[in-house]
Amino acid sequence: MFSRRLPFNVSINRLTERLRSLRAQNIKLFDLTQSNPSLVGLDYPVGSSEAFEAILRRPYLPHPFGLFEAREAVARDFARRNIFSDPNRIILTSSTSESYSFLFKLICDPSESVLIPRPGYPLLEHLTRLDAVKGIPYQLYYHGEWSIDLESLAKSVTEDTRAVVIVSPNNPTGSFIKSHELEALVALCHRYNLVLIGDEIFADYPLPYDGKRGPSVLDQQEVLAFSLGGLSKSAGLPGAKLGWMAAGGPEVAVEEALARLELICDTYLSVSNAIQYAVPGLLTLANEIRKNIASRVAENYTTLSAKIKTCPACQVLEPEGGWMATIQVPATKTEEILVIELLEFDHVLVHPGYFFDFTTESFLVVSLLTNPEDFNEGITRLLKRVMSV
Repeated sequence: MFSRRLPFNVSINRLTERLRSLRAQNIKLFDLTQSNPSLVGLDYPVGSSEAFEAILRRPYLPHPFGLFEAREAVARDFARRNIFSDPNRIILTSSTSESYSFLFKLICDPSESVLIPRPGYPLLEHLTRLDAVKGIPYQLYYHGEWSIDLESLAKSVTEDTRAVVIVSPNNPTGSFIKSHELEALVALCHRYNLVLIGDEIFADYPLPYDGKRGPSVLDQQEVLAFSLGGLSKSAGLPGAKLGWMAAGGPEVAVEEALARLELICDTYLSVSNAIQYAVPGLLTLANEIRKNIASRVAENYTTLSAKIKTCPACQVLEPEGGWMATIQVPATKTEEILVIELLEFDHVLVHPGYFFDFTTESFLVVSLLTNPEDFNEGITRLLKRVMSV
């Protein structure tokens, strides 16, 4: 009866069952998975909750790619990062997920494939399936810093491959793509006529790091590429529900892609007119929000780095950006058992590594956005349990 685009088994897992039970009992939890900046006690500038009365009275002027003044504001936001994009090459969407979906519709026929990073956010697996596309993983590996396994990635290309997805910085590893990796991927995409999709939604949140980060996918002009972003991360406003993508690369390829994207976007017209009118003002306020988020992330990462030194059996796999951190712990029990014990006995909620397709055990992933007091206590309890084994 149901589509094979959906997983066969959609029942909830043991961790979710226990989490629901504890929340139903109103038990205080130390949630180290919180990724919504609007729920962690950060200060937002006055005006970021501006009433929409006046905006709602403005005329509805649908455009497949979004209102031009909103796209101009996004172009200025790119320029803030020294990335220069023509507003006519910017497409507004209701979310980054929708950006992915539109791009998969643009470049893939059913059953064709795109290459996606592993470890990586599980959303990509669901998005590819829902568009009848195969997500073929390529490996990231850690050797004091994260790198792309370029050899295995190249071997994953088949006649059905249509695109390579990079997430920079990656979620959850926090790794930025490096210049030599981007050069290699551009050469690969050029050789096999692939599209390069750069999810750069966390790009505003670098952590102190000694290595060199690669540029945006828009800084190259050899292959068709798209850079994805949105208000949820760049302005800390996930409830605003606005994403965007900017096209780059050879002029002819970009124009052909935009002509087809116009049809896709015009079919849905999913972006609220009100949020589009609000975009210039929201992006003006975003700088202060970003500073508050960055300060919180840095504070919690400093706490984590100090506490991990008390547990020699554990290590943090050094992130370079974003707001997640990965902790490697002794594999004395399965990740599932460990995270359930942490929840059941310590009231600490963390992500298990398998949630992000880590290929070995044991890894725990925590959010650096959490309220600092809860983060400190949660990490203390986590390490105590790990060391008690």
